[in-house]
Amino acid sequence: MTWNIPNILTTLRLIAAPGVAVMFLYFHRPWADWFALTLFVGAALTDWFDGYLARLWKQESKFGTMLDPIADKAMVVIAIMVLTGYNGMNPWLILPATIILFREVFVSGLREYLGASAGTLKVTKLAKWKTTLQMVAIGILFLGTGLEYQAGVAMQGMTPEQYVEAVKQGLADPIRACGQRDCASFANYIGLILIWIAALLTAWTGFEYFVKALPFLRDKHD
Repeated sequence: MTWNIPNILTTLRLIAAPGVAVMFLYFHRPWADWFALTLFVGAALTDWFDGYLARLWKQESKFGTMLDPIADKAMVVIAIMVLTGYNGMNPWLILPATIILFREVFVSGLREYLGASAGTLKVTKLAKWKTTLQMVAIGILFLGTGLEYQAGVAMQGMTPEQYVEAVKQGLADPIRACGQRDCASFANYIGLILIWIAALLTAWTGFEYFVKALPFLRDKHD
C-alpha cells in the first residue's frame, strides 16, 4: 500500500462518510445541516481529484482501485440514511433510496460471488455518471432539508436557539420541524427529482452488471 496524495484523498473521503452523521450528534440544527453539507460536498470533490491526480501523476494503485468505490458507496449510503431520517421519512425519498441501497448490496454480492471473475463487472462510464448524480442530488437534498428546517422553525415564531430549548423541554419534534407545504424548499424538490433520476440510472447499471454476470451464474448442465 502506497501513501500518495490520491490514496490519502480517497482515505479521507472514506473517513468523511460517517462524519456526515456525526455532525447531527454534536451540533444543533440548522448548523448540523450546513456542516454535513459542507463535509459531504468537500468529500465528493475528492472523488474527482483523487482519480484525476492518480492518472496525471501515474500513481494508480490496487489499494486506490479497491478503496475508491468503497468510499463512494459509504458516502452515499450513510448520507441517504441521514437524509431519510431528517427529511421526515418522506416516501418520495425513501423509495429511490431503497432502489439505490438494494442495487449496491446486490452488485456487491455479485462481485463477492464471482471472486476472481469479478473483473467482469468493471465500473462503467454510466456507473460513474450514476455516482456523480447521486452525490449532486444528495448535496442538494442536504441544502433543502436545512432550508425546510429553518422555515419550519420560523413558522413557529422561534429562532433555532429557542427551538433547541423547546426540543429539550419536549415541546417540539427534534427531527421533523416542518411537514407542511408552506415551508417546502425549491432545493428539496430539485433534489428529489435528481435522486429519482439517479435511482433509475442505479437500477439500470445494476441490471447491466447482472446480465454480465449471468454466464458465471449458470450451472454446468444449463
